[in-house]
Amino acid sequence: MAYAYLFKYIIIGDTGVGKSCLLLQFTDKRFQPVHDLTIGVKFGARMITIDGKQIKLQIWDTAGQESFRSITRSYYRGAAGALLVYDITRRDTFNHLTTWLEDARQHSNSNMVIMLIGNKSDLESRREVKKEEGEAFAREHGLIFMETSAKTASNVEEAFINTAKEIYEKIQEGVFDINNEANGIKIGPQHASTGATLTGGQGGQQGGGGCC
Repeated sequence: MAYAYLFKYIIIGDTGVGKSCLLLQFTDKRFQPVHDLTIGVKFGARMITIDGKQIKLQIWDTAGQESFRSITRSYYRGAAGALLVYDITRRDTFNHLTTWLEDARQHSNSNMVIMLIGNKSDLESRREVKKEEGEAFAREHGLIFMETSAKTASNVEEAFINTAKEIYEKIQEGVFDINNEANGIKIGPQHASTGATLTGGQGGQQGGGGCC
């Protein structure tokens, strides 16, 4: 299917926070309760619509183990968006967010949109991290924030799409150089076929989306 833009996303965070489950829920609309640990990187894709334009999200799901951190770092480059995930029932995964964030910002495009996700919101009785704590961390570091449940699908769609909307807005404002694919954004065949003018900043006809 033709698309206006392709956006690359990366999903990062500790092992077992539900990164692969979030990807599966978003791309396949299903939940897999028993998951093998991700070795290296997994991949998924899905089309969404923003502002009447087809956007292809290309999503890279990375391993959380320290031993795979160097592989993960290579995927930061060329990502327009990142989903930074912790588990609301495991405080240690929240405590490690600063390290993940430092890593992401060191190795990625400075304009990369980062969505902070507190996953497993269905396990309220086992909660160790308050929602307010997640909101405060996001505010402090300039991130978007949501709590999700890969099991019930609560806010999963919104998390991926809201990240794409933020990237789309940055394209509209001319923040991203959309002619440089190193930014994690690729102009799709839909634009080429319509002869749309694609320039950053004012006056250009723009579209966008996000993913990796």
